[in-house]
Amino acid sequence: MAAAAARPLVTVQLLDGDMATDGGSATNSIPLPDVIKAAIRPDIVTFVHGQISNNSRQPYAVSKKAGHQTSAESWGTGRAVSRIPRVPGGGTHRAGQGAFGNMCRGGRMFAPTKIWRRWHRRVNVTQKRHAIVSAIAASAVPSLVLARGHQIEQVPELPLVISDSAEGIEKTSGALKVLKQVGAIADVEKAKNSIAIRAGKGKMRNRRYISRKGPLVVYGSEGAKLVKAFRNIPGVDVAHVSRLNLLRLAPGGHLGRFIIWTKSAFEKLDEIYGTFDKPSEKKNGYVLPRTKMVNADLARIINSDEVQSVVKPIKKEVKRAPLKKNPLKNLNVMLKLNPYAKAAKRMALLAEAQRVKAKKEKLDKKRKQATKEEATASKSAGKAWYKTMISDSDYTEFDNFTKWLGVSQ
Repeated sequence: MAAAAARPLVTVQLLDGDMATDGGSATNSIPLPDVIKAAIRPDIVTFVHGQISNNSRQPYAVSKKAGHQTSAESWGTGRAVSRIPRVPGGGTHRAGQGAFGNMCRGGRMFAPTKIWRRWHRRVNVTQKRHAIVSAIAASAVPSLVLARGHQIEQVPELPLVISDSAEGIEKTSGALKVLKQVGAIADVEKAKNSIAIRAGKGKMRNRRYISRKGPLVVYGSEGAKLVKAFRNIPGVDVAHVSRLNLLRLAPGGHLGRFIIWTKSAFEKLDEIYGTFDKPSEKKNGYVLPRTKMVNADLARIINSDEVQSVVKPIKKEVKRAPLKKNPLKNLNVMLKLNPYAKAAKRMALLAEAQRVKAKKEKLDKKRKQATKEEATASKSAGKAWYKTMISDSDYTEFDNFTKWLGVSQ
């Protein structure tokens, strides 16, 4: 921003009929006001614009009686219907229908709107002044004005200042001639060609047409005739320099409005908003906000010789933290901690191998097929045991059996 507003003088664009020989080019230049060099704060502008734009709202609310203009009562329980109040009577479809509730057809809305909402917002005076100053400063940056959509390719310079003879124009034809002469007619044509019918309900509410914004003409003399000359041109707004409004300077909260200043208005900016050295004469105690950095090009500051000569050199040795390994999973790490771990592990492996070998021999011995003699001996032993079992359980003699049991007949 400081680089964009580095030039100390602004050329006053002469109009047809002005005396170009009076004083030469020095007379046609005026110093740049400090307000043009002020800090651009889009955050303040967006906030203030959003707050003060609430102050033109009109209260709205639904009717207090809406949805309650019936003597509905609940039928209570026991009739297999919900307990919502129901319209009394009969002989019509309306009878028995639910009423009052926001879920009912013809019922009131949920939380009916009231007119005692807090519609308007109070904004700090200094904050509003900072926002206006930021909007004025942004209007002098061509890139911001172009980014906002204004057609300023034919404009000789920004900020654009024209001679005070423009304040005496009475006819709209003369105003168009001035706009054409300073290269602003393209922006006016853009605004004129953008007139369209609004989408939505607003077209029924006296907001039928919408259009883009054109230039803002700022004059400095009270009762200037140019107000009537410019007011009928689509997209063109007119404002007095002492009554600048953020809604005009940054429509929609977007910085970079194309402003055409008259010479008298431009010269009053230092008086109205003050400078960096002295406070404003019109606004009590107001001082222009200073930028935190004179040069906002941070990369250029860091890479400058003055900074680079005192900073520490680049660290080329990269010290990375070693990867910690688990000694229970990594043998080399374990050996560093416990050299005996190798012998202990070897002994454990040998013991495990011995156990596996002994178990295998035991299983092999059990699973080995018996010889013919061993099978015969096993079979005969089984038969002898069976005979013994049968003889021990032979109770064919009843008398002996009863005696043995001790049962008397």
